[in-house]
Amino acid sequence: MMLKDKVVIVTGATSGIGRACAFAFGRAGAKVVITGRSEVKLDNTMVELQKAGIEVFGVLSDAGKRDENERVAEQALGHFGRIDILINNAGISMRALFEELDLAVFHQVMDTNFWSSVYLTKACLPEILKRKGSIVAVSSINGFRGTPARTAYTASKFAMNGFFESLRTEVMKRGVHVLVACPGFTASNIRNNALTADGSSQQESPRDESRMMSAEEVADAILYATLKRKRDLVLTRQGKLANFLNKWVPGIMDTIVYNHMAKEKDSPFK
Repeated sequence: MMLKDKVVIVTGATSGIGRACAFAFGRAGAKVVITGRSEVKLDNTMVELQKAGIEVFGVLSDAGKRDENERVAEQALGHFGRIDILINNAGISMRALFEELDLAVFHQVMDTNFWSSVYLTKACLPEILKRKGSIVAVSSINGFRGTPARTAYTASKFAMNGFFESLRTEVMKRGVHVLVACPGFTASNIRNNALTADGSSQQESPRDESRMMSAEEVADAILYATLKRKRDLVLTRQGKLANFLNKWVPGIMDTIVYNHMAKEKDSPFK
């Protein structure tokens, strides 16, 4: 039990990578605090974790609100008495041309993806400094390579990468580990719930989810990288190639990315 008696907070843990991380870290011995916006989904996930023998505590929370993130930290500390690892996973995507995008949608994506991680990291940092623990940012390949029709999502992930790189440097001499994990396309419901130009959900993924890395595979990789206290994690061959090419031939990558994304079902920029 590699994480026995450690306490891990996982945001956005009722589906996808967050849910898989709750199981992966719980099975490694950790006590898990999970958050989500849906009470039904939160309760169901807690029951499933408990059936797997994982000690879990749930907090109903809107990731984009500062006071609710502060409450997550307070309740986690009150319930378990410590915080060792924070996994900033809560996120939402979008798909629309910027010229057509309601800026309220842009704000919503930034609040959920970026500001939530800032708020909760700030609230948990004193305890993590005390424990010399870990902070994990679940970012994206979009954190270093922008894609068209996903301006808000890309901006939020670039912001996460920059914030956590800066924070890592601040705390590097104090025993705190900061991991930025950048999955590639992962089979989850994030594309189904992605926001369109007016803020409504697109309902259906425009990509073939069956050919993507599973959320469980991503969670296992994040667990391993956390235990090894790695600095960065870039997943999938496609993601690693995008990172490499974007550094060395960014102009060519513009064309490659455009052509690739234009092949999506109902692409807005064909």
